Amino acid sequence: MLPGYEETKNQVLICPSILSADFTALAESVAKIEQAADIIHVDVMDGHYVPNMSFGMPIVSALARCSKLPLDVHLMIENPIDWIDAFAKAGADSIVIHAEATIHLQRGLQMIRDAGCTPGVALNPGTPLSAIEEVLPFVDLVLLMTVNPGYGGQDYIPGMTTKIRRMREILDQQKNPIHLQIDGGLKSGNIKENVAAGANMIVAGSAVFGHPDPAEAIRELKRCAR
Repeated sequence: MLPGYEETKNQVLICPSILSADFTALAESVAKIEQAADIIHVDVMDGHYVPNMSFGMPIVSALARCSKLPLDVHLMIENPIDWIDAFAKAGADSIVIHAEATIHLQRGLQMIRDAGCTPGVALNPGTPLSAIEEVLPFVDLVLLMTVNPGYGGQDYIPGMTTKIRRMREILDQQKNPIHLQIDGGLKSGNIKENVAAGANMIVAGSAVFGHPDPAEAIRELKRCAR
């Protein structure tokens, strides 16, 4: 399980996405961020729900063995319910599924919690916030995509900050405090406005692993967020 929102609400949690890491030296890439990062973000893509493929349970298992950081597994796949138990057993601390990817969203979120993981729900940029309002009592994390999912290194979509602010307002009305994670095109030049809008978990891929010193890139993101 991830730490709760109340435990970390005064912090900005940086979640490097290993989608942008060097796959030929994954353990070394993780070691470079181990002392600076808060969470490792793992993008699982199937080539169907999104137009790209990445990795599955073996990589999650390997990461669980080589890192003490929590593993945040983002399932960008069709039929995510079918894979929840497998990723939980592989070592996921949180599992995030897309509202657009299953017609049984609440069931999937409950399955994630029953598997011992933090349940999260994700929305693509074009999906309205109303699509997840009914399941907010069942989640501890909401992920708003700020690019269209499927590829790393994309530019932040203008106007998403307003959506982040509206989502934070809705989350603050819930009985249980909820993490607000954002993913896509985040960097030192735009992190501050999005944290001010209410995001407290920042997924960063190329901004971290594209830097000569990934740990320093994470520290820079935290400085800019403040």
